[in-house]
Amino acid sequence: MELFERVVLLEDLPGTPFIKGDVATIVEIYPDNDGYELEFFAVDGSTLGVEPVTIDKVMSCKGLKSVLHIQNLAA
Repeated sequence: MELFERVVLLEDLPGTPFIKGDVATIVEIYPDNDGYELEFFAVDGSTLGVEPVTIDKVMSCKGLKSVLHIQNLAA
């Protein structure tokens, strides 16, 4: 995967509000390509959070023909 590529979570991220199916953007690729730092955005474009993940926790959105849905987070 590449920097600034959209990805989808394959499982919930414990200790965060982010769950399986949420979409994020890769904002950093860790050395040896063993993980990424993801930025999660609200519909209005504001940042909801930045979280580290290992490569097995995400899948590229390239080529997906899926409908996005909105998950409301507590303010």
